[in-house]
Amino acid sequence: MSRTRSTTLTGLVVLILLAVAGYYLTQYRESQPDQAPPTTAPTGDAAAQLAGLTVAPEGKMTGYSRDRFPHWSGQGNSCDTREVVLQRQGADVRTDSACKAVSGSWTSVYDGEVVTDAGALDIDHVVPLAEAWRSGADKWTDQRREEFANDLGGLQLIAVTARSNRAKGDQDPAKWQPPNRDYLCAYARNWVAVKANYQLTVDQAEHDALASLLAGCQG
Repeated sequence: MSRTRSTTLTGLVVLILLAVAGYYLTQYRESQPDQAPPTTAPTGDAAAQLAGLTVAPEGKMTGYSRDRFPHWSGQGNSCDTREVVLQRQGADVRTDSACKAVSGSWTSVYDGEVVTDAGALDIDHVVPLAEAWRSGADKWTDQRREEFANDLGGLQLIAVTARSNRAKGDQDPAKWQPPNRDYLCAYARNWVAVKANYQLTVDQAEHDALASLLAGCQG
């Protein structure tokens, strides 16, 4: 047998073997049950967190003062908490030698407005200080309250228009929600996460409003 014929037969055998292997592999795959890809469910996590919160009537405001939540704390390099939040959440932020934002652009998620003047922004506590006081923070140390008021590691601080922040005041989601409806799910998730992280209580109306918001969220 010539070398050319031998090579041709070898190639033919290889092709046949590949075809047979492909057929059985296809049959094996088709015989397996459909498998859904793994999914994540942030809303489910928030719903679980909400279910784990203690439902209790709001406490009294006796003894409350914003001074009991020292802010804005120094963060080094002449910066305080407010200026750090502005730098983190803005675009093209420029600061002066005192760490004050002198230019930049910020999107206020509560109302969807784009702001270019840092002076028109407030740094909102997602869970307001007075709300925290009524939910258990009245029993904290002043140091713990300072940590809460200057929490740069979580979801508690956000730069928004002064108008939207002052419309919110110290109200919970049963009484106030962001007018930007596209932000409602994130707002509810963040509120629940902060309360869970700090082991704060929720009142019944607040709980029900949050549950309703989360029920309408996807993903």
